[in-house]
Amino acid sequence: MDALELHTKWMILVFIIGYVCITIEHLIHVNKATTALLMGIICWVIQFLYGSTECGGALPCLQEHIAEISQIVFFLIGALAIVELISAHNGFAIIANAIDFRSKRSLLWVVGLIAFFLSAILDNLTTTIVMVTLIGKLIDKGEDRLMLGGAVVIAANAGGAWTPIGDVTTTMLWVGGQISTLNVMRHLFFPSVMTLVASFAVLSLMLKGSFKPKEVHLEGNKVEPRGKLILFLGVACLVFVPIFKVLTGLPPFMGVLFGVGVLWLITDILHRNHGDRDHLRIPSVMTKVDFSSILFFLGILLAIDALDTAGVLKKLALSLDALFTHPAYLATLIGLASAVVDNVPLVAATMGMYTMTQYPVDDSFWQLIAYCAGTGGSILIIGSAAGVVFMGLEKVNFIWYCKKISLAALVGYFAGIALYLLNANL
Repeated sequence: MDALELHTKWMILVFIIGYVCITIEHLIHVNKATTALLMGIICWVIQFLYGSTECGGALPCLQEHIAEISQIVFFLIGALAIVELISAHNGFAIIANAIDFRSKRSLLWVVGLIAFFLSAILDNLTTTIVMVTLIGKLIDKGEDRLMLGGAVVIAANAGGAWTPIGDVTTTMLWVGGQISTLNVMRHLFFPSVMTLVASFAVLSLMLKGSFKPKEVHLEGNKVEPRGKLILFLGVACLVFVPIFKVLTGLPPFMGVLFGVGVLWLITDILHRNHGDRDHLRIPSVMTKVDFSSILFFLGILLAIDALDTAGVLKKLALSLDALFTHPAYLATLIGLASAVVDNVPLVAATMGMYTMTQYPVDDSFWQLIAYCAGTGGSILIIGSAAGVVFMGLEKVNFIWYCKKISLAALVGYFAGIALYLLNANL
């Protein structure tokens, strides 16, 4: 056994141990962010000491991955700051008071449809942050609130899969030239809708009856000064992110930070003459951002990128290709694998494995990859950015998600594939 094989196995072992510790967080009482950070750093230490790379050394590889990870982290910080600013102004009370949610099933479908279409405009990560925060304003902590949060993860991932800007993997294929805007939307919209409908049909069986709405209030259910304006501007800033990217060519995190800057300026001007409104300004709001969730996300990405640098994920993809020669089977399996590991390196490896000559632009293979990688992550809570954010915001443990949400996500996943294959006549 050579050194490369040995160090790779050690990295895989560290990842598995960390993965298990994250899943049993509620039993060992060790914060998942702690585990994720240690797992990511240890994997990179092993890679630095014993690994070989194809990018000129471990340090250049790490710097390359950090450049990508930092974009996601900054995006997450900016999106959370905007959502927290709206929450500080009690802006979500406006939406909460406009929704009749006495029926649990009715609220499930309303929340799901909003998340589905919002994700297509924004992205699944931002949508999950917004919707989970909104649900927290609607419902007291408990099983029903977690069920709706899990439903948001499914809806956001399904909604993000059918547009080029809705999910990072679809964006990768779009930027790489494998898919085009109108065709991917036309071919993946109905399979994505099928995913939502099938999954929510299963979840509806678990939600029965009605409940009393939680009163949304800081001071007698009153919206803070300028709350309506901040709600409008906050949502507008999030919606503007993809437009900003198209207009400037800058990455999405720049658009989000631009929105934070604009809101910071506006709130400073609005509240500068009111000493009792310091809690409505960005410096105070930033103290409420859940940075443990951000660090958890950072640790997970570091670990995955270390495995990618070591060539583990590419070898996995190549092994799958040898076992499953039919493109539909391979895409389906990649989607299932994305529930366990990050879908970004899996899609990146797939793009490297197959040429545009073999599968030209808008080939059904690339469209199915976009769908499967986007929706397959819903099956496990750590399989998508939306799930990871939900896990952090609501402190959901891995086992609960498997018991309550995974089956519904799996049913929706295969229902969408079946509809796509039926339409494509594969």
